[in-house]
Amino acid sequence: MKYINAKKALPNELLEELQKYIQGETLYVPKPKSNREKWGASTGIRKELLKRNRRIKEDYLQGNSLDEIAEMHHLSIETIKKIIYSRKKIT
Repeated sequence: MKYINAKKALPNELLEELQKYIQGETLYVPKPKSNREKWGASTGIRKELLKRNRRIKEDYLQGNSLDEIAEMHHLSIETIKKIIYSRKKIT
């Protein structure tokens, strides 16, 4: 998030209207819901986690124990269980 001077970004009439409510403060203007990205969409972490979770399920189906999988992926056994037993389809 970057700072933008309202004097440069807004028409004078709108600036004067805003100044009736806020003066000399920082105002956050959120994106409309329709323009928001899902968590991890811009960084790619969402895709990376999906790939990791797919590998974890494959490791389990190939006969690796929960302990082995947890050690391979540096995660707790409880986290591995959540991933393996999740009903969410990982595509």
